[in-house]
Amino acid sequence: MSAVLDLACALIARPSVTPEDAGCQALVAERLQVTGFGIEHLRFGEVDNLWATHGGDEGPVLGLLGHTDVVPPGPREAWASDPFVPEVRDGVLYGRGAADMKGSVAAFVIALERFVAAHPRHRGKVALLLTSDEEGDAIDGVRKVAEVFRERGERMDWCITGEPSSKSVLGDLLRVGRRGSLSATLSVHGVQGHVAYPEKARNPVHQTLPALAELAARRWDEGYETFPPTSLQISNLHAGTGANNVIPGELQVLFNLRYNPHWRAEQLEAECEALLRRHALDFDIRWHRSGEPFHTPEGPLRAAAREVLAQFSGVTPEESTGGGTSDARFIAPLGAQCVEIGPVNASIHKVDERIRVDELEALPGLYLALMERLLG
Repeated sequence: MSAVLDLACALIARPSVTPEDAGCQALVAERLQVTGFGIEHLRFGEVDNLWATHGGDEGPVLGLLGHTDVVPPGPREAWASDPFVPEVRDGVLYGRGAADMKGSVAAFVIALERFVAAHPRHRGKVALLLTSDEEGDAIDGVRKVAEVFRERGERMDWCITGEPSSKSVLGDLLRVGRRGSLSATLSVHGVQGHVAYPEKARNPVHQTLPALAELAARRWDEGYETFPPTSLQISNLHAGTGANNVIPGELQVLFNLRYNPHWRAEQLEAECEALLRRHALDFDIRWHRSGEPFHTPEGPLRAAAREVLAQFSGVTPEESTGGGTSDARFIAPLGAQCVEIGPVNASIHKVDERIRVDELEALPGLYLALMERLLG
């Protein structure tokens, strides 16, 4: 069994359903400490975070960013094998977290060990940041660690996130940015009453539908560089008592905006609230800012990633800003250039999550090549 496969299996065997770490970070810390890394454990609430560093303060800082938590596996009987008992079948490793993202974490560790062994006096600093709060609320994980870094002036120039980003083969996509995510819980207040006497009630559903139609139809922008246009999606509507003869007294609406760097969260909030006021609604709204958009321009990190990925995949990688969010959204505001490079994402969050063993075994070499290009 290869070193990276062995470590990936050891991590998968630890049932670290978010926000649990289940000893994954302790295992990683023990290995890296032996290789000369400084180890710092940052625990906030129920969340474990690990910051491991090697090198001095002079020169650039390259950070590798990952998470040890996984989503719940769902019904065990739906899996071909126990999701927390890693199993290799026909050249494929199965288990919860195999692709998202314990395979990448294992590859980070092996690449770091090889890098400092080959370059003990490398320039700058190389670091690993892990959290157990990426798949959950993302409050006490990298978001909180970034606040600590900002307070104490901890610098990161380049950040490589190991999220599963490839589409068909390892290295066919390079993530160079992510959209921002802004969620709203809208409560529109009416007056409950009998459906036979609408003049004695005020139906919040009827009042709100024109405003929602306008929100949903709005063309927010035309996109930004490689970013798609900003979009708003209504995900949930709830009103009523369950009876068909009662006008509801309140309507609750959940919606989300995925937005590009044309916008900041506070601008979108103001635009939405102004529209709701124009429709004369009696409303309350709560906003949750998951993260602002970020975009990595051309520079040493993006150029190195493009060249290394082309070598490993045999094709020029697609450079994309699509997908959901990642913890890089908390690192980018510190001034870091961020890219995301990881395995194929076809099975993430699914039953029988998996990664090809040959793909897993190629990952440490890919990350090592990036480290050597940037800090060697």
